[in-house]
Amino acid sequence: MPDGAFGAKQGERGAGDGGSERSDAPAWARRLSSELRGSVSVDPFDRGRYATDASIYQVFPRGVVLPETIEDVEIALAVAREERMPVLPRGGGTSQCGQTVNDALVIDLSKRMTRILALDVERRTATVEPGIVLDELNRALKPHGLWYPVDVSTASRATIGGMTANNSCGSRSIRYGMSRDNVLSIDAILADGARARFERIDPAALGNSPRDALFKQLLALGAREAEEIRARIPTVDRQVGGYNIDALTPGESVNMAELLVGSEGTLAFSEAITLKLSPLPGAKVMGVCHFPSFYEAMDAAQHLVTLDPTAVELVDATLIALARDISIFRPMIERFTRGDPKALLIVEFAEPEMAENLRRLAALHDLMATLGFRWGDPGKKAGGVVEAIDPQLQKEITEVRTQGLNIMMSMKSEGKPVSFIEDCCVRLPDLAEYTDRLIGIFRKHGSEPTFYAHASVGTLHVRPVLNLKEEVGVRAMRAIAEETFAMVREYKGAHSGEHGDGIVRSEFHEPMFGRRITDAFGAVKRLFDPEGLFNPGRIVDPPKMDDRSLFRYAPDYNVPEIESAFRWPGHHGAGRGLQGAVEMCNNNGACRKLEGGAMCPSYRVTRNERDLTRGRANSLRLAMSGRLGEGALTSDAMAETMKLCVSCKACRRECPTGVDMAKMKIEVLAARAKEKGASLRDRLVAYLPRYAPYARLFPALMNLRDRVPGLAGLSERMLGLARERSLPVWPADVFHPIATAERDQAEVLLFADTFNRYFEPANLRAAQGVLAAAGVGLAPAEPAPGTASRRPLCCGRTFFSAGLVDEARAEMARTAAAIRPALERGAYVVGLEPSCVLSFRDEAPQLLDDWDPALGSRVMLFEEYLAMRASDGLALDLKPVASKALLHGHCHQKAFNQMGPVQRLLGMVPGLETELIPSSCCGMAGAFGYQAETAEVSRAMGELTLAPRVRAADDDALIVADGTSCRHQISDLTQREAVHVARVLATSMGVSDGGVRP
Repeated sequence: MPDGAFGAKQGERGAGDGGSERSDAPAWARRLSSELRGSVSVDPFDRGRYATDASIYQVFPRGVVLPETIEDVEIALAVAREERMPVLPRGGGTSQCGQTVNDALVIDLSKRMTRILALDVERRTATVEPGIVLDELNRALKPHGLWYPVDVSTASRATIGGMTANNSCGSRSIRYGMSRDNVLSIDAILADGARARFERIDPAALGNSPRDALFKQLLALGAREAEEIRARIPTVDRQVGGYNIDALTPGESVNMAELLVGSEGTLAFSEAITLKLSPLPGAKVMGVCHFPSFYEAMDAAQHLVTLDPTAVELVDATLIALARDISIFRPMIERFTRGDPKALLIVEFAEPEMAENLRRLAALHDLMATLGFRWGDPGKKAGGVVEAIDPQLQKEITEVRTQGLNIMMSMKSEGKPVSFIEDCCVRLPDLAEYTDRLIGIFRKHGSEPTFYAHASVGTLHVRPVLNLKEEVGVRAMRAIAEETFAMVREYKGAHSGEHGDGIVRSEFHEPMFGRRITDAFGAVKRLFDPEGLFNPGRIVDPPKMDDRSLFRYAPDYNVPEIESAFRWPGHHGAGRGLQGAVEMCNNNGACRKLEGGAMCPSYRVTRNERDLTRGRANSLRLAMSGRLGEGALTSDAMAETMKLCVSCKACRRECPTGVDMAKMKIEVLAARAKEKGASLRDRLVAYLPRYAPYARLFPALMNLRDRVPGLAGLSERMLGLARERSLPVWPADVFHPIATAERDQAEVLLFADTFNRYFEPANLRAAQGVLAAAGVGLAPAEPAPGTASRRPLCCGRTFFSAGLVDEARAEMARTAAAIRPALERGAYVVGLEPSCVLSFRDEAPQLLDDWDPALGSRVMLFEEYLAMRASDGLALDLKPVASKALLHGHCHQKAFNQMGPVQRLLGMVPGLETELIPSSCCGMAGAFGYQAETAEVSRAMGELTLAPRVRAADDDALIVADGTSCRHQISDLTQREAVHVARVLATSMGVSDGGVRP
């Protein structure tokens, strides 16, 4: 989104909520607030959101700065020097070792400092600001046939500054090397405020400038310690521990930037980073090698690399099993896994010529057979190669592998796979024996391992499952670390091979490298930063890795029992498992992706940590455990935290650890409503199903707000309804249900939701007509005969939006009672509105004591039911309608994997080509788009992808959207009519009331 889209301050406030302007804010924060173009916050909620990264640690920062320019950074550094306050530069906050949390002033570069400053295509270099995300950079480079090949699994949120600070590597480092091999120069701000360029130099040509004087001292250190460096720094393929002082040893030229690479923000502040780019790989192939034992897979790695692949990545049996339990990954893993392997090695070839890739893939088959693995061969062990030549299959394989950490962290137990020895690197001939001994160490301490990642270079991400809330788990962590690192020394390996040092590994530098090398690290730190301004206690002078006062779950961590709206099955702790569900967030930041999927739409607009599944989950956890003060759960600050959550449920499907923020928001709204009550606007929205039967009798009156000048402005002042937004129109006609079968014999009960019944009855008439024309025995879903109220049925969705859970439960229970007899006899309930229909699969099982999830699976979307019946032979007499349709998916359709059915139905219309718009949430999200305080963000969400694509569509193209809110947003933003798929089918079948016009 363009800078300034919300004005100078509104877009910034996600980090601050005006926290720097509080009357109790320290003087330095008030000073920064007045001097910065960006923002600063000392608000406890904001500090809490930056207190964690993807590690086991939690340290509250002193404040958070979101700089808009490098001048803002200089101002913040100057104030920090004066206040003797440490500074922590931060990117995506996905570090696993604790290097991006500290008792410091956090400077978050990921929001504004994201530009490409220079691009030289011919020389294959780019200079970037440190906050740019790797995927965003590579999208910009792709048209030029280039990419930055340090392809970390967190590419959707990892910033170049963070990757450089960590010396990140990626799965293809066997071909492209590590960050230090691909960073050409760094323009940095030093601790005293001076600027210096770190680049390749000729030591003999150094002058007398302050920069050159520093370089001479560093090179003198390198020369003095050269012999010790050669003796003690491991020469394995991956070694990122400590500072890269091996770059300082005597030579004809030295790239001084290599010293800053991997320094974890402890030496200087990177202003601009110049990168070496590589040509984009052409077509590639993959071979998924299956092994009957883990040991045999590890032993095979040394042989597989002789084929010169671009990557060899491990997926172990634990990861396979966990992926099969996650809906988004299950179909992927089944497509490339045969049988029940104990380990997979994914071998990739990406040579310029496809013929060469295929030749190497054939050689891989032969090599596996030579090693003794071939299915169906009596003389061989079970195993072999599953080929992946199709790009889509390759994409799915890569997705499973890159989400390895998050899949591992999807365990719902209090014990989780813990990162602290996950990065050890050994030589490939030692890998099988090393991992076998490592498994023994884990089992000795009562844990089982999880393995995945970079078998090509002997760096496996291995994590024991431990419960660090208990002292016994912490003691086991210490023992496993000490025994493992001792074993790594035996193999002359590296204890830190990719993810850096931070808190978790810095303390082990001396036993791994020796006292003289660690003293050299300290000397480097003092030369750069004698006062300890930058990220102190990391790499040099670290705390103990098991100092529990630094843990996310410190010894005093406690969540008191609370009342929850839902049951949270499978999770532990307070609130019927709500605590455990919130704690599932591992802070790895998959929700920070800016393209692809739908999560997290509000963050894509604001780029604020607050407006993110991770940020909200952290705030919830801290509030529930008392770290944000009394009453935090129902506070205004928590309401602000949840305000831009549109309950899209994308996190339900796309968060690999299953953090369902939409339901968690309902929990917050319910607690707040119980304590403070609901506003008039919230009640008007919530009670719509109750008063709609009467309001629809007076459509002219109900539509006055948008027809009489001044009333829209009055509604904004009195109710907070945005004046520039037109409200849904109450039509004069009404929906009249028909029946083609008796209620107790009908195959389908048509569920008429509130929105389509009262605002778009043509959709229901179209659906009714299509089902009847297809010969489906049909009856309306109505209150059971003899019940006191004959008011139309409702799912309760509108009450959830206001936190009125008791009312939602009552509506849902009334509908459940009415439709249960039909479902139990094998009939289906079919509806149009995704948010309403799918609530019987989502909220109902956790809200209603007597609702069987198996019944919920028979409450189906119109397109889902028809696609199912069409596959069983139901004939639909379809005629041409148009040549092109653009399809936008409702968020809940995407969350429940329901886009396939509507695509299949549209594909059955003769001559109709359907394009699925790669959109996130449309931004309307029920009442969200009509609220004065969120209307601008709503429009911005729609303008990310959806509205521009609709505007670019040909005039005769159909725009299809099955969500009521989606259709209204499209109409408001583009002045194009969007229609439900039922109307497309009705027109195609010649059913009256289809009425579709491109």
